[in-house]
Amino acid sequence: MIDLALRGGTVIDGTGAPGRQADVGVAGGRIVSVGRLDDEAAAEIDADGLLVAPGFVDLHTHYDAQLFWDPGASPSTLHGVTTVIGGNCGFSLAPAGPESAGYLTRMMARVEGMPLAALEEGLDWRWRSFGEWLDRLEGSVGVNAGFLVGHSTLRRAVMGERAVGGRATEEDVAAMVAALHGALGQGGLGFSSSRVSTHHDGEGQPVPSRAADRPELEALAAAVRSHPGTTLELIVQGCLNGFEEEEVDLMATLSLLADRPLNWNVLGVSALGRERTAHQLAASSAAAARGAAVLALTLPHSMRVRLSFETGAILDGLPGWREVFALRPEERLVALGDPSLRQRMDRGARSEEAGILRHLAVWERLEITETFDPANAECEGRTVGEVAAARGQEPFDALLDMVVADGLRTGLRPPMGETEADWVARAEVWRDPRAVVGGSDAGAHLDTMCGAVYTTALLAEGVRRRGLLSWEEAVRQLSDVPARLYGLSGRGRIEPWWWADLVVLDPASVGHTEQRTRDDLPAGASRQFAAAVGVEHVLVNGTEVVRHGAPTGALPGQVLRSGRDTGTVTAAEAAAPLVATRP
Repeated sequence: MIDLALRGGTVIDGTGAPGRQADVGVAGGRIVSVGRLDDEAAAEIDADGLLVAPGFVDLHTHYDAQLFWDPGASPSTLHGVTTVIGGNCGFSLAPAGPESAGYLTRMMARVEGMPLAALEEGLDWRWRSFGEWLDRLEGSVGVNAGFLVGHSTLRRAVMGERAVGGRATEEDVAAMVAALHGALGQGGLGFSSSRVSTHHDGEGQPVPSRAADRPELEALAAAVRSHPGTTLELIVQGCLNGFEEEEVDLMATLSLLADRPLNWNVLGVSALGRERTAHQLAASSAAAARGAAVLALTLPHSMRVRLSFETGAILDGLPGWREVFALRPEERLVALGDPSLRQRMDRGARSEEAGILRHLAVWERLEITETFDPANAECEGRTVGEVAAARGQEPFDALLDMVVADGLRTGLRPPMGETEADWVARAEVWRDPRAVVGGSDAGAHLDTMCGAVYTTALLAEGVRRRGLLSWEEAVRQLSDVPARLYGLSGRGRIEPWWWADLVVLDPASVGHTEQRTRDDLPAGASRQFAAAVGVEHVLVNGTEVVRHGAPTGALPGQVLRSGRDTGTVTAAEAAAPLVATRP
């Protein structure tokens, strides 16, 4: 007798092969058969009319802290994700120890939008090495989880306060290289770093990795080469606004030194930005010509950003607004009722000094996505302009009156202006071997977005509604492609003796709900959350972690360690499909 039988579904195995009706048998956490299954099973799932796919692999998350209080990595598992990779952007919680806790929690709160109170209450910092960090998670997670070693964390652990803005000495670099060797030897999946200007620590200073010169980066990348099953992840300034030649050369050089693929985050795609997209992807072609592998992570949808006067994320970049958000919430509520302050804020937002954020000052176009005071309930789903007209007010006054009544928590969304041509342009990139679907940032930016929906967004918008991809190709992009890039052993496909990471979904309804605020973090802190629709069952290592859209509470996940749970993907191997791709 086997443990579990999934009967009557259409199996999409992750390779891109046509789906076929078949049963799937599971025993000992692994797939034991795909086809007609006559064996009796201890438990069964009726998959008639449903698709059975391999679990999705999210390469870019920041669940490093959340797994300590939410071992199920919600809501990613609800959206079919069975494997997550953390430690991205140069930000990991190890190998630094308790002496770095204050700095790193403040840094993570600032740069990754995690509530500081939740981090302070939810983490105990009882580890002093990367191996001890992984040991703390072993046997207590509901998802497969692996972690990169973050450059900023390494720098802080070695250089202390000098890590911020300080040039590393030869001794410092040697110590960082030694610490990286230690962390990778204990199971770190690779090395990550950031050189992007938007990354600041809790004191508003550039994060430690931004002070690193090129020789430091090269020395750390070279250390990766001697550890099997490892990889590289990097964010440089050009990820935002177009690569300079030096950045293209740097990424290729790091890939060659490590003899590993390097992925960067994140490539946004629109019909109006085709030239920029081509320029970004050309970095992969240039690297491949040298035998290096550089790939872009690309979100399959437009990230729906939530604005709020409670957190001030993005809004505090408007001229004259930062000092308002520096006030305590109770003081801010009083201040926002002052007509003279309102006038100053309005003028600042409309000024030339506001730069690209000036578009936010067209207040009447902001969409009201969530309210909290009963008097504002009728405003949800409407624009500020519509509410202002109904109330006989100027748009900015109507907006701030709602915000004050809601205790600052009103959810707002800028208009997207998304077109069908944008989706066509994205689909072209999904199929491009120089890009990998991903970049969710799940677990981060909790005050502004819920990136975990990227899987169900691709399936709902890219496949079900628009037919831009087949189910087979979409599943391959979400499972096998990222799994093969990171060399995940026995994951990403439905094949006998591979791990039984499985998703059972309804092709007629798969999608996700609108994001809403949940006050379910440690210390009562809030986050943005969106549930999945049409994802009926999710299995991790043969155990059901989601049943009919709800978590089961089971914790069958594995902590993934390099070399044991991953195989080596060399730069040449990853570059091979890219060589023929021209800019």
